[in-house]
Amino acid sequence: MPKRKKLSIPLKEDRMVQQQISGPWQHMVGVIFLNQTGRKQVKRTLPAFLNKWPTPRKFLNSKTEDVIEVIRECGFYNRRERTLRRMTEDFMSWDGDDATKLYGIGKYGSDSYRLFFKKELPDDVGDHELKRYVKEEFRIS
Repeated sequence: MPKRKKLSIPLKEDRMVQQQISGPWQHMVGVIFLNQTGRKQVKRTLPAFLNKWPTPRKFLNSKTEDVIEVIRECGFYNRRERTLRRMTEDFMSWDGDDATKLYGIGKYGSDSYRLFFKKELPDDVGDHELKRYVKEEFRIS
């Protein structure tokens, strides 16, 4: 199995977080990081998280206090840690279709997943950053 490439720290400012991570689980982790948190903080913190726990199984084997130490800068760290853990538990048996079936993933996360992983264009993208991406990527006004 090829060695997983480490994320650059920090993530590039000119690209969305979702454009710089690989795999659906990492994507959902990124979505949870972006909830109620500025992208600059996420771009500093997410690489450390994903380099330490690159897979759902490794994350599920982590200690709560170790996770909190890494995600503290993003705020809401107790709630965020619980959300990440419950989403990851759901992810282990998820069929990869409807992202809203995962704990903590709502419309934004679902739209983002559909755009970046399923290569589908959701009908009513609500988030302004996703709307900007759709305009640029799909040349839609």
